[in-house]
Amino acid sequence: MGREACVPLFETKQGRGRVAYLPSVGEEGRWAWITLSAAELWFGLYWVLTQSVRWGPVYRRTFRDRLSERYEDELPTVDVFVCTADPLVEPPSMVINTVLSVMAYDYPSEKLAVYLSDDGGSELTFYALLEAARFSRHWIPFSKKHHVEPRSPAVYFAETAVSGDGGDDEWSMVKRLYDEMENRIEEAVKLGRVPDEIKEQHGGFSKWRSGANSRDHQSIVQILIDGRDPKSVDIKGSQLPTLVYMAREKRPNHPHNFKAGAMNALIRVSSAISDGAIILNVDCDMYSNSSKSVRDAMCFFLDEGKGHEIAYVQFPQKFNNVTKNDIYGSSMTTIHEMGLKYGCPVEDVITGLSIQCRGWKSVYYNPKRPGFLGIAPTTLAQVILQHKRWSEGDLQIFLSRYCPFVLGRGKIPLGLQMGYCIYCLWASTSIPTLCYLIIPPLCLLKGTSVFPSVSSAWCVPFVYAFIAKYVYSAFESLQGGGTIKGWWNDMRITLIKRTTSYLFAMIDTTLKLSGIDNSSFAITSKVTDPEASERYESELIEFGGSFSPSFAILAMLDLHHLVCLVFGLKRVVFGGGVGGFEPFLMQLIMCGVLVGLNMPVYEGMFLRKDKGAMPGSVTLTSIVLVMVCVLVLY
Repeated sequence: MGREACVPLFETKQGRGRVAYLPSVGEEGRWAWITLSAAELWFGLYWVLTQSVRWGPVYRRTFRDRLSERYEDELPTVDVFVCTADPLVEPPSMVINTVLSVMAYDYPSEKLAVYLSDDGGSELTFYALLEAARFSRHWIPFSKKHHVEPRSPAVYFAETAVSGDGGDDEWSMVKRLYDEMENRIEEAVKLGRVPDEIKEQHGGFSKWRSGANSRDHQSIVQILIDGRDPKSVDIKGSQLPTLVYMAREKRPNHPHNFKAGAMNALIRVSSAISDGAIILNVDCDMYSNSSKSVRDAMCFFLDEGKGHEIAYVQFPQKFNNVTKNDIYGSSMTTIHEMGLKYGCPVEDVITGLSIQCRGWKSVYYNPKRPGFLGIAPTTLAQVILQHKRWSEGDLQIFLSRYCPFVLGRGKIPLGLQMGYCIYCLWASTSIPTLCYLIIPPLCLLKGTSVFPSVSSAWCVPFVYAFIAKYVYSAFESLQGGGTIKGWWNDMRITLIKRTTSYLFAMIDTTLKLSGIDNSSFAITSKVTDPEASERYESELIEFGGSFSPSFAILAMLDLHHLVCLVFGLKRVVFGGGVGGFEPFLMQLIMCGVLVGLNMPVYEGMFLRKDKGAMPGSVTLTSIVLVMVCVLVLY
């Protein structure tokens, strides 16, 4: 008994320390927890990047009166570049309204030249510009005399009934001329060609050879108004700005580098005609909303103290057709887009970054009256396509030698590098977002808790992060002029973009890096049928059309949330042994919020009967796939 009495009845062993907590092998929910932790880590890093644009906001205003006093007789020449590519998706009548709006700037006409690059090489676009050249003889003096704003004829006449200063007859005359011009252009577009009797009126039409198309045509340069010619005057005898049409040569077997190639071709052409000291680049759907925009930019370039450091001035992208509650989140109210670089769909980003890395500064100017207004996408398919193109191009930048953290190292501030990377890493948010949209609802369906119980102190950080994030984002949206419903819509469209646009951008970029895919640049259509436009104005999401992989993903995810919420509640309430609501309350709330957020998707799948409803093939496919998953897992 003596020796045996000294033998311990238990032992204690020190376990190995853990750098980070991970559930043990075989522990319930281990892989779900690990995956969500990785997603949280990425969201945390991305959140740090987003703070770079919130550290030190600046607000700028210009003093145009001082500019006039000092430099009115010495204002530099300005070349305005407008780019279009396809008359079917970018209607010529829309394009010429943008052209006319910049031709009528409050700026000396003899120092202004406007160039239209038509990458489609379409005689319809050339004809429309020819009509615009003739109409400009009336429009420019009228808009300057009556201080018209905006100077897009279509928008101005849509917003006004008379000139407002007794010029009713003049207003009616100019409006009649515009309507007649627009009708002639629309008739030609419907016909699909320019009538022969019109072709005979201008020798420029002889440049179009038979067999030419948008991908295969010779170069065409036509000076429609030569500002150097003393005879190029309007109806009041004042000088008109130069107006030039250009279609650069394109051949199927030679890369043409999309818009960057068009811009560089414009630089070569303009250098031989007007050789402006300043270049203004305007998309064909972004008309000038303020006739003072060029003078505003000159206030930065000609400033004696800092003007010599500034390479470019950027105005924000804003739209004139956004609905009250911005159904597609187009306003981007909280966003804080020398030749151009090739090899990237977002040539403006890569060029701007390269300029800044050479020591130049840029100015972001957001005046009270927007300088430019464009046309926002009016269907969900257009939104998905547009953001897929942007996010794919930005990701390509991040994975190239132009990565802001590589090219910008030691050349631009860290905060600016981080700001660029917010957009460069848009696409990368798709994977962690999908993890969060799939795993917690799936674990709720299986009866596995992945969040702390609401009675646990560890629940506090989750609750704080959730509330703080969404309260602050709502505050930002309201501060930017949005509405609560608009903020709610923006939350929905953000999830849609991350699970469709950004996901496909990730996939396509991976395929391109592997040498498997070489997809072409896609233009977002600016044409919408009348019924779709009515649904847009009524803030109904447009799902209509044929089967779409993006819509299928969206439908399956939202059905997944609905099924997991219903069956999860059933399991918690009636399952027995699960432990009640407490361990699953956060997952139930999450599923409930997702279901509420995506009610328009359920309506499009099951309740709507209009042409904008979710295609039946998408709904049926989604139901079958989700129910198979439920039968396997439940």
